[in-house]
Amino acid sequence: MIGSSDGPTSIYTAGILEPKLLPVITIAAYSYMALVPLIQPPIMRALTTEKERLVEMPSPKRVTRRQKIVFSLGITLATLVFVPSAGSLIAMLMLGNLIRESGVTERYVRTLQNHLLNVLTLLIGISIGATATAERILKLHTILIICLGLLAFAFGTIGGVLIAKLLCKMTKGKVNPLNGNSGVSAMPMAARVSQKLGQEYNSQNHLLMHAMGPIL
Repeated sequence: MIGSSDGPTSIYTAGILEPKLLPVITIAAYSYMALVPLIQPPIMRALTTEKERLVEMPSPKRVTRRQKIVFSLGITLATLVFVPSAGSLIAMLMLGNLIRESGVTERYVRTLQNHLLNVLTLLIGISIGATATAERILKLHTILIICLGLLAFAFGTIGGVLIAKLLCKMTKGKVNPLNGNSGVSAMPMAARVSQKLGQEYNSQNHLLMHAMGPIL
């Protein structure tokens, strides 16, 4: 769960599989999300060559508002049909996109992006903190979870970069392998790491929006 570096998913899954470990898993997952700029760059440099880091990717094509709305509805319906257990999670994600792209709910968009998000983050922090009692935290399994979480996160990054290297070879150098780090779903921090590292080697390289693809 921690290897995906996705806080809400870790909370959701831990709550179903092992509620007693929820505080530890949540703290570890969010800690590694915050440490993305420190953990990922050494791995990305070690697994890519300088030539691969210099690969420039074209600007993403322009997507119309209608396409975005159709995409949100299509993904929701497809998930409900083929993976109904994940329907509520994907539906909420696509609902946010739909509200933003509809063009008639500017007040709701501002509220969702700022005030409501801040309130929900505060409530999650208080809820998790209230369950992080000494009886749950001060145990050997806490250290094991943190260490295994770091290992899982590192392997998630390694796997993503290696897959991106494979795509780079298959496309004859059209995919920059640095985008592979974004497979861990630490949005948007992982994409920013791809962008920053890419521009260190090629100032004309703009990988941010390409890296957002694997995250989503």
